[in-house]
Amino acid sequence: MDSGVYGASGFGRVVRAPFAGRTWREFGYLLLGLPLSTLYFSLAIAGVSLGAGLLVTFLGVPVLAGVLAMCRGFGRVERARARGMLGVGIAEPAPIRAEKGGAIAGMAALLKSGSAWRHVLYSVIHFPWAVFAFCVALTFWAYGWAMLLYPLWFWVFPAFTDQPGLQVFQNDDYSLYLDSPLAIAVTCAIGLAFTLATPWVVRALATVDRVLVSGLLGPSRLAHRVSELESDRGVVVDTAAADLRRIERDLHDGAQARLVALAMDLGLAKEKLTEDPRAAARMVDEAHGEVKIALQELRDLARGIHPAVLTDRGLDAALSSVASRCAVPVRVAVDLPSRPAAAIEGIAYFTVSELLQNVSKHAKARTAGVDVWKSGERLLIQVADDGVGGAGVAAGSGLAGLAERLDAVDGVLVVDSPAGGGTTVTAELPWRAV
Repeated sequence: MDSGVYGASGFGRVVRAPFAGRTWREFGYLLLGLPLSTLYFSLAIAGVSLGAGLLVTFLGVPVLAGVLAMCRGFGRVERARARGMLGVGIAEPAPIRAEKGGAIAGMAALLKSGSAWRHVLYSVIHFPWAVFAFCVALTFWAYGWAMLLYPLWFWVFPAFTDQPGLQVFQNDDYSLYLDSPLAIAVTCAIGLAFTLATPWVVRALATVDRVLVSGLLGPSRLAHRVSELESDRGVVVDTAAADLRRIERDLHDGAQARLVALAMDLGLAKEKLTEDPRAAARMVDEAHGEVKIALQELRDLARGIHPAVLTDRGLDAALSSVASRCAVPVRVAVDLPSRPAAAIEGIAYFTVSELLQNVSKHAKARTAGVDVWKSGERLLIQVADDGVGGAGVAAGSGLAGLAERLDAVDGVLVVDSPAGGGTTVTAELPWRAV
């Protein structure tokens, strides 16, 4: 229900918003934010002031370190609140590790931690925002519902006071009361407008909180980038290990086994050379055929590692060669002002190779096309076919593995494959000149 409220369209979207669970959770988040922020602000300001004042002695260092550790604890509470009430998934910042053991090293690591100081900054700057958000959200909410429901409770004034209705204006000569049917209707209409607007005001206020929590309490951009690079490095290592295993398996089961059999056949032919020359000649002829097959297997294996045509003549010729081996006719168009770096060129080649293999095996297409061009500082590759469609980057699929390889070099893979409508796969790689 919650996701549908803001995702719906039209009048129903506006009417259902005040009753949506998401609206109430965000409103609760803003209300709870004021007392918590008051506590964070008070303790952070007092602690930092005390620690800074004591820096003339050594006591200031452990005080500041304790304040930083305390503010990191506040950050854990706020991240949990944001996850539960705002639906914001924020990764935990990297733990603080001292280069050497001991309390002094731990305090030094805390004092040098940018993440810890961002938590202190959040504790300070969130307080004035929490005051503003609390007042605005509560005012809209209270006034909206109070005026909307005024027809149900205006009778309190004539029943228990000397006033005919809610007084909104008074001077020496004139007083204005909301007591007539028209005034009550207008009040109710204004309350309805406030009530319907309140969820969107609350949502806007909560969005600012999302930005503050994500920007100050999560990992820094540098830490996030380091984490991405570590993950990408793992993908590259795993891919390289898988390629080595594939090459070893192909050599062992293919060319190596064929050469062992060839050596045995030649040994038998050598023994029969004096006794039965014709049989020996037949065996040598068969061995000659085996040599040709082994050479072809080795050429295919070498092409799978890195084709010579790619090194010598570039992507246009290499992709044309790949397209000629596809099971369906393939149109190839390469429009590049120059050659990219060898690593990017190789990834582009193997991307197209794998996609065309998918076309041959699974697409049931009649034709396919390959387009390669440069846009800004990106190399774009698009492989399209008119097959059955239905392809996707599901976990464990070939396209998922290809997407991981591209992601390891800051690339992107986008698959558009409606059922029965053909498949278009677009790959984007960084352009790195030679």
